[in-house]
This record gives sequence, C-alpha cells and structure tokens, in this order.
Amino acid sequence: MKIRTRLTLLFTLITATILLAFASVIYISAKGNREKEFYSLLKKEALTKANLFFNAKVAPQTLQDIYKNNRQILNEVEVAIYDSSYNLLYHDAVDIDFVKETSEMLKEIYQKGEIKFYQGAWQVVGIRYAFQNKNYIITAAAYDQYGYSKLNSLLKNIFVVFIISILFIYVAGLYFSKKALDPIKEITNKAKIISATNLDLRLKSNGSKDELAELTNTFNEMLNRLENSFDAQKNFVSNISHELRTPLAAIITELELSINKERTIEEYKTAIQNALKDAKKLVRISNSLLDLAKASYDPSEIVFKSVRIDEILMDARQQVQKANPEYKIDIHFENDFENDNQISVNGNEYLLKVAFANLMENGCKFSSDHQCIVSVLFNEEIIKLKFTDKGIGIPEDDLQNIFTPFYRGENKKFSEGTGIGLSLTLKIIQLHKGSISVQSIQAKGTTFTIELPHI
Repeated sequence: MKIRTRLTLLFTLITATILLAFASVIYISAKGNREKEFYSLLKKEALTKANLFFNAKVAPQTLQDIYKNNRQILNEVEVAIYDSSYNLLYHDAVDIDFVKETSEMLKEIYQKGEIKFYQGAWQVVGIRYAFQNKNYIITAAAYDQYGYSKLNSLLKNIFVVFIISILFIYVAGLYFSKKALDPIKEITNKAKIISATNLDLRLKSNGSKDELAELTNTFNEMLNRLENSFDAQKNFVSNISHELRTPLAAIITELELSINKERTIEEYKTAIQNALKDAKKLVRISNSLLDLAKASYDPSEIVFKSVRIDEILMDARQQVQKANPEYKIDIHFENDFENDNQISVNGNEYLLKVAFANLMENGCKFSSDHQCIVSVLFNEEIIKLKFTDKGIGIPEDDLQNIFTPFYRGENKKFSEGTGIGLSLTLKIIQLHKGSISVQSIQAKGTTFTIELPHI
C-alpha cells in the first residue's frame, strides 16, 4: 500500500472515529433529554387531571370524553387515580388500561412518592398526591410518538451526514495527501536519473525549512560527497598509474639493456643497483598508497584508543633514523606533564606514527643539515606539535597545493618524493579531529603545526 493511500485511510479513520463519537454524544444526549422532558410532561398531565378531578369537581364522564376525543388525533396521556387503600377512583379508559396497575406497583409509588419506568415503549410516571390531608396515588402513561419521531429523524440525519462527511474527507484526504507527497514524487523521479555519469545533478529544494527540504538538502550533500569521492578516485587511479608506470618502465629498461649484450661485472652491478633503486621507490609508493587507503577508511572502522604522543614521536623518530641514519631529529617538551592524560590523545597509534614520520622525514630531507626539531606544547584542551626545519622552504605558489595528493612543487628538483606524504598526513590529522597548518620562508625553513584534542 502506498503512503498516500495509507495516510488517506488513516486520516479518514481518525476523523470518522471523532465524528462517530461526536454523533453518539449528540444522539445519546437527545435521547436522554427526550426521556426527561416526556416524564416531566407526564407528571404535569397527572397533576392537571388530579386538580380537575379533586378541585374543579369535573365529572369523571366529562374527563373521559375529553380523553377519548383527544386520543383520536394525538397520543393522549392516560391517567388513573387511586386512594391510599389502592381503590380506583378514576380512570381515563378502563377498557384500555395500558398500565394495568398492581397493588405492588401502587404500594411502591405510595412509599417512594414518585417512580418512573417503561411499560413496553410507553413511559409511565407514578406520584403520591395530597388533597385535604389525604394521600392519593396517580399514574400517567403515554407513548411519545412525536419525541420518538424527532429522535429517529435525528438518527437518520446523523447517518446521512456521517456518510457524506466520510466520503468528502476521503476525497479531500486523497487530494491533500497527493499535494503533500508531490515533492517526494519529484525527488524520486529526479533521483532515478542520477547515476555515476551525471553526479553533478542536484535535487531542487523548495527553499522552505520543512522535512522535505531537509531531505533534499541531505540528499544533495550525499551527492556532493559521492561526486568528490568519484573525482578523487579517478584522480587517484590516474596518478597511481602514472607513478607506478615510471619506475616499472625504468626497471624494465635497465634489465632489457643488461641482457641485450655482454657487459662487464661493474655494468651489471650498476644496472642491478638502478633496478633496485626503482624497486625501492615502488615499495615506498605502495606503502604510501596503503597508508592513504587506511586513512581514508570510515572512522568507525578504525580502532581508536588512548595513546601517548611522546611514545609515538619516539617510535616515529626511530623509524626515520633507521632508514636514514644521517638524519637528526630532536624532540623538545616545552612544559612538563604530571600525568598521562596531559600528553595523551584518543587516536590510532599506527596512523599517527605515519603522519609524524612523514613530517620528520620531509624536514630532514629538504634541509642541508638533515635536521628536524619537534616541539611539544600542551594545555588542558589540546596538544600542539611543531615540526621545524631550516631547509630550503616552500615557494608561496606551492603552499596552497602541498596537501593535494600526488602534487609536487618546485622542491622535487631538490629531492625525490611520491607526492602522497603530506596529503596522507592531512587525512590522518583530520581523522583525529585535529588541524594542521604550515608556515614557510624560502631559504630559511618550514614549520608544520599540528593541534590534537585530548581524550
């Protein structure tokens, strides 16, 4: 069942329930009022007939004639009068005697003073009447044809109005639910034509602040992320193919030249060394790509725990110096820490070590003295790390692009690289909800500043 139909039926059902409850209250109230008013009328008729009989001394035959004449055209009240000994003194129509009073009934009326009850569809009222210090019992009964007719008419009207209202509400519900869900239908139709080849398409927002506008904006934001991911993937594949093709081609060329003709041992060694150099470059590129892939994971899939920044810095320095013994890396703590929390963050140890090692290696690689100084400063909220070198610096035109994957500026002439390290470092720091910035002056040096929140 479609949402439109379900909403319409639900709306109709709720409204029908409310209308039915409202109609029931009206009908029950009207029914109660009819009964109460007719009992009051019976009592008045009983008292009137008693006054005529006792006070006005109207002859019983005259009263009976009046009753019989009125009964021809309307439902006249049938009245009977008894004394305290339950002897019948007067009756409008003994031959009819619809109530058929019994001694038990008369006794109950006398004791209670007044009773009301139904005799079939007729209503009966019995009262104790006092006249000249004597008590009498009077009963009055009649069928409320006019009241029942009005009540039946009310019931029919309620039924007709209820059916018409339900039909109207159902049609109105269909119309308004269609109007309300038309934007969703439009969103669905537009979403159907969006694919990997046209991710630049976006859903049209109505500009309001309702749930549909929020859904549209959320969907557009998702498309933005998908488009960026697809573009990044395309660039990633293109750059990978280029980066891997160059060292592979160099290895193949060296090996082909070596087997084309007989060469000396020194020439073979040179060819092997060149091939080994390119193979190591391939390994570095592969490792960097794997690290980049890890840093691009969903954060929920990466294990985070409390780690000490000082220990990670030591491990990163050891890793860099093991691969490059000539590199000098000094680590300075600007203030002392009294407990582990002051120097700890919630992070992934492996990824943080990769990020720190990249910055240490870059600082040493692009400095003539192969030295990098790491300064550690912390407060109650963050840990700040500064990676400083006195190297060749970064040209101003390259500063805005250094975190772009596979981008290599003018400094590539000074030292080889893959163009992955800084973009990988940025991703890792962002995964840890931190920030990274850079300041550089050509021929004077560069400082990378990282800020990481505490646990």
